[in-house]
Amino acid sequence: MERRYVRFIYNPFSGENKILNNLDYIIESYQAHGYTIVPFRLTQECTVEKAFDNIDIGYHHILAAGGDGTVNLVVNEMKKRGIDIPLAVLPAGTANDFAKLLGHSANIKKACEEILEGEEKRIDIGLANDTYFVNVLSAGLFTDISQKTPTALKNTFGKLAYYVTSYISSIQELPNFKKIHIKIDSNDLLYDDHALLIFVFNGRTAGNMNFAYCSDVQDGLFDILIIKGDNIADTFKTAFHFFMGKENEYPRGVVHFKSKELVFSSDDGLTVDIDGEGGPTVPIHISCIKDGLRVIMPKEQAEDEEEEKPEERSHRRRHRKTEKEKQ
Repeated sequence: MERRYVRFIYNPFSGENKILNNLDYIIESYQAHGYTIVPFRLTQECTVEKAFDNIDIGYHHILAAGGDGTVNLVVNEMKKRGIDIPLAVLPAGTANDFAKLLGHSANIKKACEEILEGEEKRIDIGLANDTYFVNVLSAGLFTDISQKTPTALKNTFGKLAYYVTSYISSIQELPNFKKIHIKIDSNDLLYDDHALLIFVFNGRTAGNMNFAYCSDVQDGLFDILIIKGDNIADTFKTAFHFFMGKENEYPRGVVHFKSKELVFSSDDGLTVDIDGEGGPTVPIHISCIKDGLRVIMPKEQAEDEEEEKPEERSHRRRHRKTEKEKQ
């Protein structure tokens, strides 16, 4: 059997360190499928830049294990070096929004099988000035929760850490609570007003909450959500809508539109959040690069994405989510 090389980049500190308990399974599974796996352990000294040294066209794909922040680092380094080989993702972080977007199981062993039996597809990615993002760009109230949550707290309490930090932050910041003034200039919408939050979604979820349920990662368009926060009542209704996972029309106080390109600015000098990590400061030119990233998706997911219309795809995803919750 022909040997095919795979660079396995993993973050041992992501999530609850669960990748460490699955290393032997991953390597054994890859070897059984004829791959020569070349591991690289990310640390402060062994950075993602070093992980890509000596990678050439002889590599079949990149296997990244970690959270959305790890995936973001990997994708940006791939783009920086002009490496255009498929990316596969193992969900080893806290939220794993991108792995979920690709259709992977939350179980690492199951996700590994899905990758080995999967197939390559091209999906869209976002570019904010000179920084790429795979899932979401956000700004406004509490969008930096992931950045503010200590790594030790994330590793100990997992998803709970987000809610704990969010709750503490909300109490601390209530006395200074105010909306931000934002400007969005696109061919699809001009917005010059105050808002609580803005999301520019390439994916669908943030912190495992489904915000952009109309999003299609292969349509060449972002889903932009502006949560206006005109009054307390509307704000609580909006929060309840997303918390309950409703996937119908957006409530009053939420502006939703699709666009492939926009300029985002603010008088408040905001720094945005990109895939859970700190991003550039406004003004920012944001563009959707259609088919900009090669990925490996579960075969069934890839076939469904290819054949279905966007509205059918959205319905199927909701049904799949319901079935998984029942299980």
